[in-house]
Amino acid sequence: MSPATILFGSFVLLLLLGSPIAVALGVSAMLTFLYVGTDLSSIVQIAFNSVNSFPIMALPAFVLAGALMECAGISRRLVHVAETMVGRVNGGLAITTTLACVFFGAISGSGPATTAAVGMLMIPAMIKKGYDKGYAGAATATAGGIGIIIPPSIPMVIYGITAQQSITKMFIAGVIPGLMIAMGLIIVHYLRCRGTNYSCGMEPFSLRRFLRAIKDGFWAILAPVVILGGIYSGIFTPTEAAIVAIFYTLFVGIFIYKEITLAGLEKSLTATSWLTGRVLVIMFTAFAFGRILVQYRIPDMIAEGMLSLTSDIHIIFILVILFLLFIGMFMETLAVILIVTPVLLPVMTILGVDPIHFGVILVCCCGVGFSTPPLGENMFIASGIANISLEEISWKALPFCAVTVGVIILMAFFPQIVLWLPTALGY
Repeated sequence: MSPATILFGSFVLLLLLGSPIAVALGVSAMLTFLYVGTDLSSIVQIAFNSVNSFPIMALPAFVLAGALMECAGISRRLVHVAETMVGRVNGGLAITTTLACVFFGAISGSGPATTAAVGMLMIPAMIKKGYDKGYAGAATATAGGIGIIIPPSIPMVIYGITAQQSITKMFIAGVIPGLMIAMGLIIVHYLRCRGTNYSCGMEPFSLRRFLRAIKDGFWAILAPVVILGGIYSGIFTPTEAAIVAIFYTLFVGIFIYKEITLAGLEKSLTATSWLTGRVLVIMFTAFAFGRILVQYRIPDMIAEGMLSLTSDIHIIFILVILFLLFIGMFMETLAVILIVTPVLLPVMTILGVDPIHFGVILVCCCGVGFSTPPLGENMFIASGIANISLEEISWKALPFCAVTVGVIILMAFFPQIVLWLPTALGY
């Protein structure tokens, strides 16, 4: 029996038995090490090496920055700015939700955090204006997925570390895809809300009102400018930017908006510890799993198998996207990235695909996974806020997911959509 059979067989069996993904990864790697006679102490060394890097420090820092911005009043002000931008149009509040997710995603780097922060404000507002609860929840959950595409992005940090690619270049490459997906969702909202009275009672666009919102939310709007501007200009690295984001948020929340409380700080630190701890445990086990994949040339075998079917890069890309969308329904984003990257990246590289191009496609597919059951974290958050069943919200989300997948396929076929901006900026 080959080590690959032991590795994947035990991994699948443990998942079918309901084992957590981290346990399934770790146990299957340990069983394979035992089978081939490798000292198990090497797993400890692999685990240490997986987190002993400067870039990984950006993970807890960005999570904490996003959590602090919610209790500092920054997210509320960003939503208000988005609302004044839209005015009285078809599906105005739904469009506002999408724009708010773009703004908050440019700070938090997390899909669930974006969904929770924007959803707490926008879902009740949409329901109050007559939107169907399922539609309101689905609009927020699907737009929340943009939170991991618009930089800074926690999944892009993980991909950059795993694939040994520039995190800054990944961030820049995610700007246009994130905006394209947001525009696609906005168009769907505009078309689906025609003939409704959802815009009834909303204030029309007013330059004076918009400028007033800009003035009130100036420090909130300045947050992504400081973070992303510092990264792109080379003033500081993504890891240093995450630390800057924390201190900026504390300064604004304590001295300017004066909304951060001790209870809010405690809640933010608790959420950060829980999420970061979960991610690091998965990284420990996934790196050990990945080491075995590389050691026994499993990616090479997969590449040979795919190339024996067809050499058409477009067909292979479609198969890869369908595969990523499927596993994204059952596995959390960071686990998908850590497991899939060492397997599929060598395959795509052989076919001439740029690692940055593949990384953005991978992250975008993971963004769809946030809105597809049974795992879809954004769906659970939105359904809880809207107080409806997961089944109802899932059906309402299908058109939005379809639009996002369409944009992903477009990016796969036309790589310059992803690569143009990094190239133009000299990366």
